[in-house]
Amino acid sequence: MQIASSFERDRRIFGDLTAADARALAGAFVAKVLPKTDFLARQGEPDVMEYILLSGKVVSLIGDADGREVCVGFYVGPCVIAPNLARAADGKSLVNLRLESDGQVASVSAATLLKLMRGSSAIEEWANAVLRAELERKTSREWSLAALKAKERLEWFRSHYPDHETLFTHTQISSFLGMTPVTLSRLRNSGNL
Repeated sequence: MQIASSFERDRRIFGDLTAADARALAGAFVAKVLPKTDFLARQGEPDVMEYILLSGKVVSLIGDADGREVCVGFYVGPCVIAPNLARAADGKSLVNLRLESDGQVASVSAATLLKLMRGSSAIEEWANAVLRAELERKTSREWSLAALKAKERLEWFRSHYPDHETLFTHTQISSFLGMTPVTLSRLRNSGNL
């Protein structure tokens, strides 16, 4: 299904793009409704798509051979999910992108988006801004993991991801923050935050 015209006017997704550029970009995406626990991408499998989460929640996870997962990203629609360039290598996904609720997702191939970027400097600027924002999020998380104590990491999380404590599981949040669920629970219950 093609994306509705209301989607192309959503500034949370398309920022300051003109109506014509937003329409051209939105027109390239195809939207579909997906159920909770569906995957947009699976770690190690082919992944050549770009995604916009129109509604719902998605987590980005990295798993190991023993089935353990570490949460490395949260998405609440409407938003653009990390660009393919930042989450795939050699055409394969580096992460699992799993829906944590029913949702609507729009997708387009990375090659199609690249063609649109080459045809419009405004769309190219938009895509570069999306990539910069993702790199800033990753760098900020990496810095917090390296430089902050557990209590400070939770404070950082609350300031950067307001309301996420009620939207995602505490196991996902604790792994995102590099601590055990027990440590997160103690910090949340300590009353010092």
